[in-house]
Amino acid sequence: MKYLTVKEKESEVFPKLKEVFHYKAKLSAPRLEKVVLNAGTGTKQKTNKEANQLVLDRLAKISGQRGALRGAKKSVASFKIRQGDPIGAVVTLRGKRMYAFLEKFLNVALPRTKDFRGVKRSAVDNIGNLTIGIKEHTIFPETADEDIRDVFGLSITLVSTAKNKKEGLAFYELLGVPFKKD
Repeated sequence: MKYLTVKEKESEVFPKLKEVFHYKAKLSAPRLEKVVLNAGTGTKQKTNKEANQLVLDRLAKISGQRGALRGAKKSVASFKIRQGDPIGAVVTLRGKRMYAFLEKFLNVALPRTKDFRGVKRSAVDNIGNLTIGIKEHTIFPETADEDIRDVFGLSITLVSTAKNKKEGLAFYELLGVPFKKD
């Protein structure tokens, strides 16, 4: 049996989805647009100025692309955050890097997750995007040998052109996302 990459699977999705959703053109079928990785640094940046840089460096190792810091939209006195203070990091992947990251994420990182039983179907939103929360970034092979004390979580969002949840679920299943058995 030949192993198919995510990109090859995506190109073979159209005939299977055409039977179910009756698409007339290939571009009307769902396809991946981008993958977004988000990690919050929160209050660490007030006590440790290097915390933001640590998160950016590890996200760069994981994704293969340098991320950008995101600032607070509003000042919140109870959290001691002022508008513009860096509170998170984001990396947006497209093209070859997106497919390379998805290969690593679906085939290496997710199976390394402790007690992993599959992704919940409710992780697909009403417009066909899939968001998966990761509690520890150490599931990725690039970061497993580093300090365990600076562990942070991140969210990974797969953005597709699916029009609704039903299309999105069918598309991600055909791509090879391991959903929970109901």
